[in-house]
Amino acid sequence: MGIKAALPKFELYLYTVVLGLALAWAASWIVEASSENVSRKTFKGSVQTGWTYFGRKMDVADFEWVMWFTTFRNHILFALSGHVIFAKICSLASPKHRGMVYMVYGLTAILITMGWSFISLILAHCVMLYTVALIKRKSLCIVAGLCSLATFKLEPYGSWQAGFVTGSFELQDILFYGGCGFSIMRCMSFALENCEKKDGNYSFIDLLKYNFYLPFFYFGPIMTFDLFHVQANNPNLTRKDRELWDITIKALVHLGAILMVDVFFHFLYILTIPGDMKLVKQLSDWSLAGLAYSNLVYDWVKAAVMFGVINTVSRLDHLDPPQPPKCITMLYVFAETHFDRGINDWLCKYVYDYIGKDHDGIFRELVATFCTFFVTTLWLGPCEIVYIWSFFNCFGLNFELWVAKLCSLPPFSTIEGVMSEAMSRRIRGVFNAMNFWQIILYNVLALNSLDFAKLVAKRLLVQGFPMSTLSLLFVTYCGIQLIKERERNLALAEEAAAEKPKTE
Repeated sequence: MGIKAALPKFELYLYTVVLGLALAWAASWIVEASSENVSRKTFKGSVQTGWTYFGRKMDVADFEWVMWFTTFRNHILFALSGHVIFAKICSLASPKHRGMVYMVYGLTAILITMGWSFISLILAHCVMLYTVALIKRKSLCIVAGLCSLATFKLEPYGSWQAGFVTGSFELQDILFYGGCGFSIMRCMSFALENCEKKDGNYSFIDLLKYNFYLPFFYFGPIMTFDLFHVQANNPNLTRKDRELWDITIKALVHLGAILMVDVFFHFLYILTIPGDMKLVKQLSDWSLAGLAYSNLVYDWVKAAVMFGVINTVSRLDHLDPPQPPKCITMLYVFAETHFDRGINDWLCKYVYDYIGKDHDGIFRELVATFCTFFVTTLWLGPCEIVYIWSFFNCFGLNFELWVAKLCSLPPFSTIEGVMSEAMSRRIRGVFNAMNFWQIILYNVLALNSLDFAKLVAKRLLVQGFPMSTLSLLFVTYCGIQLIKERERNLALAEEAAAEKPKTE
């Protein structure tokens, strides 16, 4: 079935109404559960003073979000504002050396924030991986990089290295592990790109320019070395038409998203409720489905805002950073599921696509996905919940290929061949709806807890069968068809744009 297969307008209108009503219905259950249980003892630590003039308390269960927009807000605004001003002045004065300017400012800011011992530790890993890169053996670079990463993700090596960084800065631990983890991934990208370089080697200064670019240093996203090196050393600093306007609009959108999350946190305690299993067991099936779905949507919004703010700064520096992740609402295949496009691009380029090639062979795909999630598990920090999350997502990727292979064989291919494109799209939508909830259930593991994920699966698939299960799948099916319609319109627009120059 082609992506441009159309459905009748009235059918799409029906899907829109059903989806809108279902989302409103699920949200009303969560609002009610939030309001009625705000005084529970288990809520005291994570539901705190909010809009007192409206009598609303705020869900502050996500430490990372609270850190970014309370404690860390002033630090990051000061550092990034200084970077923008300093980089702009020096870039205008000497555009050919702006990469060096970014490095000097980044090193200075990191030195002031974390001290000499932290800088020395990072430089030690950089020197080690740079030395390995000179050998130009990809396998050796991968092994050395993963071993370095393991020293920060496994105990007691991580605590031993953290002990070198003294001081009592409030955010020291977070900045330490963030800066070290992303530094190793960047050093691995540098080493692997150096293996591809035909004539000579990149310099150690090139690695330092790449690694100590401040906007990306602590929290990413990761921009592979080949892209960063070209863009950061490009002396042509002209902008496209309306580029600054586009940057401004996206910055305002990120501000709007922050305000929207703040509003939601005063009415929907989506992060606190899953932590109270006694309460969760009392909720309706629709409430559980809404909680699971909204947790993933929130995590996407958080990633989009965090990376969006950083990307705004890097675009002002004339870089083209990795885009924000694709919204979980728009996903119904495992191959497009990610919450950090920078890490995803890194994994695809150096592991998944490198091993899997065209991703058409069953055995090669199995090896590629296993290796990808092995690196991902190490990156996230090996533990029981990460093992389970990695296993299920690895299985999901391979299962999609197995089903696609099976459906391409007779009699399934023959049956689909005699169907209309619209009917084929509807049938595929049913399977996509089931796949969508696999993605939700597998990834809610990483965001909440194993107990919560097991309860949601049990209630929606076993205890709620058939009414809750089938009604939820129907609503999801409606959403999938609307997503497919959006993809169809985008494909038609791209086709029209490609044909336009030919007719002129």
